[in-house]
Amino acid sequence: MSSDAAPSLTPAFNRLAWANLAAQSAEQLSLAAVPLVAVLLLRAGPGEVGLLAAVQTLPFLLLSIPLGLLADRVSRRRLMVLAELLRALSLVLLLAMVLTGKLSVAWLAVVGFAGAVGTVGFSVAAPALVPALVPRAALARANGRLELARSVAYAAGPALAGALVAWLGGAAAFVLAALLSAAAVLLLRALADPPRSLAPARHPWQDIRDGLGFVWRHPHLQPMLLTGVAWNIAWFVLQAAYVPYAVRVLGLGTEAVGFTLGLYGAGMVLGALLAPRVVRAMPFGRAIQFGPAVSVLAAGAMVATLVLPHGALAGVSFFLFGAGPIIWTITTTTLRQSVTHGDMLGRVGAVFLTVNAGARPVGAALGAAVGATWGEAACLVLAFAGFVLQAAVILASRVSGLRQLPR
Repeated sequence: MSSDAAPSLTPAFNRLAWANLAAQSAEQLSLAAVPLVAVLLLRAGPGEVGLLAAVQTLPFLLLSIPLGLLADRVSRRRLMVLAELLRALSLVLLLAMVLTGKLSVAWLAVVGFAGAVGTVGFSVAAPALVPALVPRAALARANGRLELARSVAYAAGPALAGALVAWLGGAAAFVLAALLSAAAVLLLRALADPPRSLAPARHPWQDIRDGLGFVWRHPHLQPMLLTGVAWNIAWFVLQAAYVPYAVRVLGLGTEAVGFTLGLYGAGMVLGALLAPRVVRAMPFGRAIQFGPAVSVLAAGAMVATLVLPHGALAGVSFFLFGAGPIIWTITTTTLRQSVTHGDMLGRVGAVFLTVNAGARPVGAALGAAVGATWGEAACLVLAFAGFVLQAAVILASRVSGLRQLPR
């Protein structure tokens, strides 16, 4: 069980945390604004909006591991500066196109891809930088701070983007996102590079193989990876079915559907706030398993709507889906940082990012196929089975025996 004493966070980390909040807010604002602008300004249809979403996920699949390798070879702070600068420039370009009337769906896709590349670079470098900025005992608290920022941005970003686009137009959303991204760049530039010995350069494929092999052979990282795959597939099976199910079976209107989905973000915020207490209250291995167990409860609440078709149950389900897994993210990131050598943190983090991103379209496609063949109810049952599987994987693993962070 962890000590009750709250380890302090360094000024350098606090600067990183503020930069992370600005960057996450810029990302969520732009992610929400792009489809709104596409539909309202360019009259894009579902196919074009789906294409934009797909294009923005491609960098996670294609570039996470190369950028993770880069994070292990160069200054991680500098990589984050360049990544966030790329996002800021992409947002400025979008703003210029909106103001000049030259925006098109094709340009939204191209510039959205560039912005997502910046997101990937930031995402692989930031967790790899944290262990150099805080003492080992403060890792969980530091990761909780970063995830709290992501949760707040996730919960508030879409609503803020919608309000800005509705009241002031798409340009206003891009202006605010660009300013936030620029603020993140300035904060990161003021952050000193922590001392670090770089590993000798080798063939990139050898370094990538080492990262993959390390994750697969590690008794704690492998079940974490497999749990994440099962969770993401099950989650996207559920996502593929939820909106039509909520409308047709639960009888929810547009606002009610949006409210239930919004409870996911509220759960994330509460989970991130409670994470330090959860980590202190139980052995570290059990804290890791807490999130997958809560996901089973959340999936059970959703399946219960097949018997009791009420929107409140769906809302409880999404709230739990937000609260539990954010604790999983915080604790597993902390464990990954603890057991991975510093010169491999970028690659190891990138392996998780790539595999989880790859599981998402698999789940979406599976949900679409099952929903089209057997209906939305079958998707809910299949998703429940997937969440039971992910919990079984991590509960049966050697993670159960962790009383505290391994050294």
